[in-house]
Amino acid sequence: MYKQLARNLRNNPTSAERLLWQHLRKRQMLNFKFRRQEPLGDYIVDFICIEAKLIIELDGGQHAEQQAYDIKRTHYLENLGYQVIRFWNYQVFQNIESVKVEITNYLMNAE
Repeated sequence: MYKQLARNLRNNPTSAERLLWQHLRKRQMLNFKFRRQEPLGDYIVDFICIEAKLIIELDGGQHAEQQAYDIKRTHYLENLGYQVIRFWNYQVFQNIESVKVEITNYLMNAE
C-alpha cells in the first residue's frame, strides 16, 4: 500500500518538493544520495538520506493545523535513529540557498 502511494507522490510532487529535489538529486549535496517520497515504517517521508540518517520534510499551510500529528511522526522517525529537518514551503521558494546551507551543515557533521 505505501509503495504505491509513495510512487504516486513521486509522480505528482508539490512545487516546493520539485524545486528542492533539483538540488538534492544526483548526489549534488556533498555526494550524499537522497531518495524522495520514501516509505519508512508507517509513514512516507519527503526526502531521506539513509547514509547520513537525515530526513527532510517540507511543510505547507496544512501543517499548522496538524502539529500534534507532526510531533508524533517526528518522534517515531527520531526513534529509528534519523534526524528530521523541517522547512516551510515558502522557505524553499524564497531562500533556497539558506535551506541548502542548513542541509549541508548537517551533512558535514554526518561524515
